[in-house]
Amino acid sequence: MDFKTIISPVPPQAKFLSAEFYTWGGSMVSDPEGRYHLYYSRWPHSTGFQAWVSHSEIAHAVSDESTGPYQHVDVALPVRGARYWDGLCTHNPTVHAFGGKYYLYYMGNTGDGKNTKRLNMIHRNNQRIGVAVADHPNGPWKRFDQPLIDVGESDEDQDALMTSNPSLCRHQDGTYLMVYKCTGKKLPLPLGGPVVHMVATSDSPAGPFRKHPKPIFTSEGDSFPAEDPYIWTQDGKFWAIVKDMHGAFTGAKNSLALFESDDGFRWALSKYPLVTTPQVNWQERGLEKIERLERPQLWLKNGVPAVLFCAAKDGNRTFNVHIPLTQDVE
Repeated sequence: MDFKTIISPVPPQAKFLSAEFYTWGGSMVSDPEGRYHLYYSRWPHSTGFQAWVSHSEIAHAVSDESTGPYQHVDVALPVRGARYWDGLCTHNPTVHAFGGKYYLYYMGNTGDGKNTKRLNMIHRNNQRIGVAVADHPNGPWKRFDQPLIDVGESDEDQDALMTSNPSLCRHQDGTYLMVYKCTGKKLPLPLGGPVVHMVATSDSPAGPFRKHPKPIFTSEGDSFPAEDPYIWTQDGKFWAIVKDMHGAFTGAKNSLALFESDDGFRWALSKYPLVTTPQVNWQERGLEKIERLERPQLWLKNGVPAVLFCAAKDGNRTFNVHIPLTQDVE
């Protein structure tokens, strides 16, 4: 699979942004009525970009077309109180439909609720993975009082400090495989590290999940090589698009890289690893190079990637972009 060859020019309506909020990390699912539901992270411009870690909420927008335009409807996972593990912040959604129900996976945290110029490390280190469940994309969403993926029990565990950024797919044998980002305590706190990715499996999309100890998407000598994985199955393989933080996999910093796996546990770079550098090719305006293109999420049509959703940042401007893909994937 040479993923970059299926990326098509982006129509003008395939862009979602807000005058009042930073927008980030959209993930979409369709409903039985033929409408498209986008779940995305947002937080007020007035709090500054770094407040994603403390003031984000997962909101909900709807469209009649897969690439938009999307209109904001409501907040799917609002603030619910500091006493809950995810009570003050919800972020980085990925949504799926399994067996007639809808599963919204996300990062949640709590903390002191303070807006800080630099990353609020209390909230950052309280990051955990959760799932909310609904009978329809309009909700209501049932949230749980415990994380789906908590930190490890030992300070030596790869995920001893925090867990975040879940991605999940259904294996052909009916089980569920999750890849998630985590941070250990082997490097100096409060930042900790290294930042790696782990695999967890379950017989149910709602868990419980069993962790597998070997990290993936690693690069020797790099304590933070990748993030933002999106995983799916196609043609008998597992595939993943990840952000290549420093160019360890593609040679291009902040690019998106393609991995593949036969079993979901052992991953290797694809023959054609580069998905895209940070840029958007607009139908009407041509190529726009930007600072960051992150949080890749796919919408699959008949099991084939049809739209690539990404979060974009250029200076203090953020937006979500919905990139159409050609259907003739080999």
